[in-house]
Amino acid sequence: MISEIQKELDALTAIRRDIHAHPELGYEEFRTSKIVADKLISWGLEVHCGIAKTGVVGTLKRGTSERSIGLSADMDALPLTEMNTFQHQSNAPGKMHACGHDGHTTMLLGAAQYLAQHGKFDGVVHFIFRPAEEGGGGALKMIEEGVFERFPCDAIFGMHNVPNIPEFAIAGRVGAITASVSTFSILISGKGGHAARPHLTIDPIVVAAQLVMAIQTLVSRFTDPSESTVVSITKIQASGGNTSTIPQDAIIEGTIRTYSNKALARIEECLKAMAQDIPSAFQARGILELRHGYPASICTETETRLALDVAKRLFGMNGVIENIEPTMAGDDFSYMLQVCPGAMLFIGNGDGAHRGEQAGMGPCVVHNPWFDFNDAILPVGASYWAKLAETYLSAN
Repeated sequence: MISEIQKELDALTAIRRDIHAHPELGYEEFRTSKIVADKLISWGLEVHCGIAKTGVVGTLKRGTSERSIGLSADMDALPLTEMNTFQHQSNAPGKMHACGHDGHTTMLLGAAQYLAQHGKFDGVVHFIFRPAEEGGGGALKMIEEGVFERFPCDAIFGMHNVPNIPEFAIAGRVGAITASVSTFSILISGKGGHAARPHLTIDPIVVAAQLVMAIQTLVSRFTDPSESTVVSITKIQASGGNTSTIPQDAIIEGTIRTYSNKALARIEECLKAMAQDIPSAFQARGILELRHGYPASICTETETRLALDVAKRLFGMNGVIENIEPTMAGDDFSYMLQVCPGAMLFIGNGDGAHRGEQAGMGPCVVHNPWFDFNDAILPVGASYWAKLAETYLSAN
């Protein structure tokens, strides 16, 4: 770990807890982005605000080389009510930093401060703070607004905390590390009527039940077993409102997660056929709506190997997990990896013991009201970012 950054632990903790106590949802990160911009300006970086509404880019240049690296962190919170009762708990009802973006932002700020004050490199570092990762696609919006034309990056790197990976560990893998995320809904139109005379109706609930069972075969019978894929039904809802009525319509909703574009295309093909043919067999009508969310995060080999080598040199072999299992979660950083070579890394958040007296009150997992980022890893992530930038832009 870099000693100058370790000395800033208290200051970094104060920043992180301040952001945690004032969570802001996607594209509403006005206070957070101001904190980021003000800190970067105070350290002498060139700062650009208002990219994708609340995104911020800070640029630091040393030497004469035009070689550049991008380091990125997300800033937004989630629409959850926090259950933690510590002093830095959320003061915004229904909003909470339950995924650690407060920590991601702070780690990148710590790296920016160190590189501005002590950094030895030849080239350009772009610190890219993204809004609206939680479903808002802030990274894509930044790309559409020309972030890489304005701030060209030869490589781009992102980092996300992962609970239950040991504290201080850095993990990564070549290839897919997060999944693509797609959602679907199927509207089943039948014929409503009295529940005592079902023969005069076309029952959409029966059709929905048939569809739910058929959809379970999309992975087990239509997908290559070597291509990890998940299809989950997450909602079944029917119109009407009493026990004497067979409803007119029903709707099924769900999600598709995979690392493979081939598997996704095959599932969508089969789902379209099921949504049409199964309702038709019952004289009903099915209308499928597919919505593509974040693509899979694909880490390029050269950049991933470099990123893991930097971690080994900084933290030792025991501090690095190579070829970590990918997650079925999605992340909008994937859009940036479609534009630039690079990698997403994971940093261990530990088992939740850092919450002290509240450690046993609820699980310290992301998207959970008991979650809290582990402040002890703030200098770990900041040191890693700084060393990665210096290595990539080595004057030697």
